[in-house]
Amino acid sequence: MSHDPIHESPATTTTSDDISPASAGAPFTLGRIAPMVFDTDIEGSVAFYRDVFGFEKDFENGDPVGFVILVKDAAELHLSLVPGHKGSTANVAHLMVDDADALYARLEQHGVRIVKAIRDADYGMRTFVFADPDGNRIDVGEDLERTAHPTAQTDRVAVSRLQ
Repeated sequence: MSHDPIHESPATTTTSDDISPASAGAPFTLGRIAPMVFDTDIEGSVAFYRDVFGFEKDFENGDPVGFVILVKDAAELHLSLVPGHKGSTANVAHLMVDDADALYARLEQHGVRIVKAIRDADYGMRTFVFADPDGNRIDVGEDLERTAHPTAQTDRVAVSRLQ
């Protein structure tokens, strides 16, 4: 029988009792967070996000490829191959843009399925929802307050994983 130190080691779990009181209240910095979008045809999804949005492939992994990171401006999107994936009725990400009307027109021009038409929401956003070819819904928003005050910072991208 061969020696397997990984499976022989006892599992360890960190609990709140293991965290010192000093570090429990210490400030910390978060790094980037990006939505993971599942798809059944990763090359098709890469082509969709490249051709419609202008994303570029920043990283890929697997042989065959099963994971890709796409980037454009401040936005980052992670694609993961999941055979048999079915789109959800929930939004998988929220994308902030500086011109919702321009993106909406571009999506219509490319025949992208619009799930919720563009509108001004009572919370100060111009917003709409589209679905990618795998049925993943992405909510798009333009902060109307920032648009009205162009000196405000405009380079943020909000993403949230809702599933």
